[in-house]
Amino acid sequence: MTGVKICGINDPAGRDAAIAAGADWLGFVFYPPSPRAVTPARAAALAAGAPSRVGLFVRPADAEVAAALAAVPLDVLQIYDTPERCAALRARFGLKVWRAVGVAGVADLPAGAEGVDGFVMEAKPPPGATRPGGNAETFDWSILRHWRAGLPWVLAGGLTPANVADAIRATGAPAVDVSSGVERAPGLKDPDLIRAFVARVKQTDREAAP
Repeated sequence: MTGVKICGINDPAGRDAAIAAGADWLGFVFYPPSPRAVTPARAAALAAGAPSRVGLFVRPADAEVAAALAAVPLDVLQIYDTPERCAALRARFGLKVWRAVGVAGVADLPAGAEGVDGFVMEAKPPPGATRPGGNAETFDWSILRHWRAGLPWVLAGGLTPANVADAIRATGAPAVDVSSGVERAPGLKDPDLIRAFVARVKQTDREAAP
């Protein structure tokens, strides 16, 4: 079954919809420039009942991660930084680390495990972007067709209820990650879109079953 991560959870309505729909991970953004950013205290208030909690950090200092973990028990750290820094954070905190990878071509694909537990594969940010991810941009999914990650990985970037089935079929992604694609405005999750996204993933799995 294809895993589903709903990222950028910042209110009870989005959280409740994601949990009820059967999402596998809820993502909390600890990056203030994002319209989906939450404080550690806010994430802690929203984390109750979450199946698994992913904290998203951009080039974080150890103290930033420690402050979040003091408030909310995260299961996975999703990190935008170098492979070496991601591995260091994994060793420091003893948690699973997913490195976010911006993809524009085959040369961007990780060639090995890099000392982390998984990858989040998304489009490289467009020129002028203020964030390294969450920009509602897709990339050429055929780049992933023959890639063998050697680790679990998640497809992200510009996914919506309308295109997620095509994305899964094109890439064979073991999991998908959505944020802006289930929002009615930047940073405002739409429970109906969340339900539609998860339902479409589950339908795609059923259609692919032998």
